[in-house]
Amino acid sequence: MHMFKRLAAAALILTSALPMTAQSEGGMYMSVEAEKKIDKKLSVSLEAATRSRNNFKTMDRWSLDLGAEYKLNKWLKAEAGYMLIDQNNREKINYKTTGAYDTWRPSYWQLRHRVYASLTGTLKLGNNFKVSLRERWQYTYRPEMTTQRWDFDDEAWEDKVRESKGKHVLRSRLTLSYDKKQALLSPYANIELYNGWGIEKVRYTVGTDIRLSKQHSLTTFYRFQDIRNASPEEYDTDMHYVGVGYKFKF
Repeated sequence: MHMFKRLAAAALILTSALPMTAQSEGGMYMSVEAEKKIDKKLSVSLEAATRSRNNFKTMDRWSLDLGAEYKLNKWLKAEAGYMLIDQNNREKINYKTTGAYDTWRPSYWQLRHRVYASLTGTLKLGNNFKVSLRERWQYTYRPEMTTQRWDFDDEAWEDKVRESKGKHVLRSRLTLSYDKKQALLSPYANIELYNGWGIEKVRYTVGTDIRLSKQHSLTTFYRFQDIRNASPEEYDTDMHYVGVGYKFKF
């Protein structure tokens, strides 16, 4: 019980900075992951995930992530991987200076390719508590794609070319966790900053891993995503996520 009180206090500190906003949506995050240990230091994994938005009514994206992890020493590990993402881009309405409708682009799906590499350092605090810092670089490439939009003046569809684009982002995540050997629950709380030449969004997460057996585990969490300086082209709204994931080790 004392452990849960301490973790709850830490979670309260992390989430106390959450801004109050009426322009936010709810979504669901679900994942399934398989991990294979090659030796004492190296492991590989494959994860499939889906994410929804619009208060759970609209599929936002799905992804497939192939990664590898290598333990450099007891407190430092390195990760690298490739992710295939199919993103459901939001619809977009352009207005004239008079306020009248100009063009409307419906939502559409588009593939993206992402590579990433990260280092994670972990420090034991005693009483089974750990604090870790992960620094991850990621590069996401969006191929060129032609979509259609409706022109209200001409009352006709027209082609719109969305040019290819690559983007570098540095993600910094600080996590406080409770990890007792053989315990059923391993609660955690973290804060993650997305930096693309400026803080674009901040994620606040509280959750717990659930140990079912040596090979099987679940994770469940709540996450608030605070959008700060996203470009109009990549616009997204603040999000409240509920997440659940399953992991199998072999």
